[in-house]
Amino acid sequence: MKQTDYLDSAELATASLAPGEGAFQNEIIGSSPSFKWVLHQVETVAPTPSTVLILGETGTGKEVISQAIHNRSPRRNGPFVKLNCAAIPAGLLESELFGHDRGAFTGAVSTRLGHFQMADKGTIFLDEIGELPLELQPKLLRVLQDQKLEKLGSTRTVSINVRIVAATNQDLARMVVERRFRPDLYYRLNVFPITLPPLRDRAEDIPALVEHFVQKFSNEMGRRIETIPPEVMDVLKLYDWPGNIRELENLMQRAVIMSSGPVLRPLLGELKRLPSQVSPAAKRTLAAAERDHINEVLRETRWVLGGAKGAAARLGMPRTTLVYKMRKLGIVREQGCRPFRGRPSRLSDTPTEFCGNRQESPLGGTEVRIERAFSEVGTA
Repeated sequence: MKQTDYLDSAELATASLAPGEGAFQNEIIGSSPSFKWVLHQVETVAPTPSTVLILGETGTGKEVISQAIHNRSPRRNGPFVKLNCAAIPAGLLESELFGHDRGAFTGAVSTRLGHFQMADKGTIFLDEIGELPLELQPKLLRVLQDQKLEKLGSTRTVSINVRIVAATNQDLARMVVERRFRPDLYYRLNVFPITLPPLRDRAEDIPALVEHFVQKFSNEMGRRIETIPPEVMDVLKLYDWPGNIRELENLMQRAVIMSSGPVLRPLLGELKRLPSQVSPAAKRTLAAAERDHINEVLRETRWVLGGAKGAAARLGMPRTTLVYKMRKLGIVREQGCRPFRGRPSRLSDTPTEFCGNRQESPLGGTEVRIERAFSEVGTA
């Protein structure tokens, strides 16, 4: 992959790291100040037996951080057991956590170990801990306090040796005030909180993450992506990423699928939101980056708009939306064609539709119709 204006993943992951942080370079990508503080917290708490509470929006990498804590702890050779509290029905969650004896309930035909016992002498990661039902919270509190549990349908107390790492995207303190979460459990969990920054607050990490995901999916799919256009990277760095790293990963996977050549061509029309705090100057920069990207694709397709290999398909948007964007961004064909000002009388696959066609559109509709089509794929 060509390194144009961006450092490679390893350089970005280790640049300006404090001593010891370089150990994360093959596991966690990020060198922004806010993320380096997270890595420092991980290295600080990992060797201790303390409970850790990881906070952050959906898709910020809470499971990855929990795994890093386990890998750097004295329990690294023990099991690392994961459980998503939101993914299991409330009626089954107690059995999943603490296990059950044969005959404990209808269908319990054999004794089963719970996740806590499976994690003995290791670490258990409880994701979405805010979804834990109130009636189960006292049992979890006892495990935290005494490292003891009772399986469902049993009166025998079982001793365990488990480190607990919990995570949530909810405000547990507010849930305590609203009486949806026990205060004593909250304080037991909140021994060492680590707050993960959203991707929009660590935009300098995006180039390294993009290259990592492109390399990963290229290898999986047998593709050869050599170049990421600078204008594409500019757009990715300006987007607010409400789905955080998970959203970026999914977009890169689709981009590798859709890129038939050596140049990465993500469907930028899928990026529907911009950060509300973006300044007018930043928005102008985004418009310039989008203009450059569309111009590059138009040149590659020889200004053919429609069809499976046309510019609209390459950009992941309807042809009418592309025409609208070209008018809005002032894009004209090279070699002296006049700017496109009117609605096209027909949407042919020839360059003439961009070179002064001023007839009324037969598409039947007003500017509102075009705006509606445009809004389906994102902001300008």
